[in-house]
Amino acid sequence: MLKGIYNNVDFFSKALNGTWERNKAIVHNMANENTPNYKRTVVTFEDQLRQFMTEDRVSLKTTNEKHIGKGIDEYSPKVMVDKSTSYRFDGNNVNIETETADLAKNTIMYDALIRQVINEFDKIKNVISEGSK
Repeated sequence: MLKGIYNNVDFFSKALNGTWERNKAIVHNMANENTPNYKRTVVTFEDQLRQFMTEDRVSLKTTNEKHIGKGIDEYSPKVMVDKSTSYRFDGNNVNIETETADLAKNTIMYDALIRQVINEFDKIKNVISEGSK
């Protein structure tokens, strides 16, 4: 799958960046719950990372950095404005209950990713300490 000792950490780092950006967007949405005509922002990144994992399994060899193929560094979270209509008369489309649930879900995802990064570094530490024996 991924090659190199830190590739999993790089992958988890991108996922952490995505969850952090999503957290900022959710909190911003919540802060603007009563702002007339405010349209909520959403952050997506999972599909991009999933695509990277699928492309990486193909393992095409590139002989030039300008050849086709994307590295993990080229992926970043997409911040989009949700311009869907509002049920409110003031044009705002923020639903505080939805935002609160999304924030809780995103916090759980962020915590899980942090644990994964810690596990990756524990694996690296084990390899180094066992290799020095």
